[in-house]
Amino acid sequence: MRIRILGARVIDPNSSLDQLADIYVEGGKIAAIGQAPAGFVAEQTIDANGLVAAPGLVDLNVALREPGYSRKGSIATETLAAAAGGVTSLCCPPFTKPVLDTPAVAELILDRAREAGHTKVFPIGALSKGLEGEQLAELVALRDAGCVAFGNGLDSFRNVRTLRRALEYAATFDLTVIFHSQDHDLAEGGLAHEGATASFLGLPGIPETAETVALARDLLLVEQTGVRAHFSQLTSARGAELIAAAQARGLPVSADVALYQLILTDEALIDFSSLYHVQPPLRTRADRDGLRDAVKSGVIAAIASHHQPHERDAKLAPFGATEPGISSVQLLLPLAMSLVQDGLLDLPTLLARLSSGPANALRLPAGRLAAGAPADILLFDPQASTVAGERWYSKGANCPFIDHCLPGAVRYTLVDGHISYQA
Repeated sequence: MRIRILGARVIDPNSSLDQLADIYVEGGKIAAIGQAPAGFVAEQTIDANGLVAAPGLVDLNVALREPGYSRKGSIATETLAAAAGGVTSLCCPPFTKPVLDTPAVAELILDRAREAGHTKVFPIGALSKGLEGEQLAELVALRDAGCVAFGNGLDSFRNVRTLRRALEYAATFDLTVIFHSQDHDLAEGGLAHEGATASFLGLPGIPETAETVALARDLLLVEQTGVRAHFSQLTSARGAELIAAAQARGLPVSADVALYQLILTDEALIDFSSLYHVQPPLRTRADRDGLRDAVKSGVIAAIASHHQPHERDAKLAPFGATEPGISSVQLLLPLAMSLVQDGLLDLPTLLARLSSGPANALRLPAGRLAAGAPADILLFDPQASTVAGERWYSKGANCPFIDHCLPGAVRYTLVDGHISYQA
């Protein structure tokens, strides 16, 4: 399909391009930006006057729930929700049933993602068998099956020697390891950030040191083993400072933050709404401001949704008995645009943290607009607004932003030159 995208403001953070131009798509790739290729005859023209054309968003953590948790979501529903949020490439964590620790599970996920055709899916393999932190998973076989990185989530290795051996093995094959740094013992039983709000509500707390102690240990292991590392879901200002110091020392580390951590604080828990129950927890205003500064400076190069859809019953029990997580991938672009609206980031910087930044962190073939690149393109109206929940594609409605009016609206999402979502 030959598509001409007419008159968009084209922003490509990867090349610092920001200009009004036409985009020509042919054979699933971008044929040209600006001047039409010789002999190009469009089969479809998209009038993009007033719209921004950007690389399709790259989300480093979207729980697809399949296989094993179909009541919460499926590959078809959650990738459609992602496309509606402007996402063209996403990584899914290994928390499936069975765990994503064998090539067969990776191949199943990739086959079903291709059948759905809404977004490209890049699986994250389990670092240990069954996520138990005892035996190393078949990392090379998983890489060959399509896994782009490996992690254990918040299920940390209890034996640091075993973790060190796992990192040494990953470094040998130049594999990327994803850390969710949270000390198990310091966080055990906690439901909220340890501070004034948790004390007022009588909720058991998770101290900031649950993150920083584990993060310091993990960074030292990265330095010793030379493994390529990505630190996911940072929650504290001190944690961001540790990442900045490691990067200044030349360590091969990158980091991401959940978008909701840049918007919400632990004060949101004041009414005991389980919609704000997340792990790791929402922290203080000072932490939120520190994370925002790290995103602005580029210390944190990626913003991710950390989308976790749940069935309705999972959020109906008393706060402590509910399952943590927010369904948010469908709102990735509009929620992120609130950071521009509030003057925290300019638009090109925001788009960098949503596309080229995450793509570079995990070395994904995504996140750029250039001739010859895959035609993964987001077209959105920065002046329009989105009413969250008006059309909801995710199986999980566990989202505290439902009914909010958010800035920006996705108009088209193209994956390999095919329109996977149109408003």
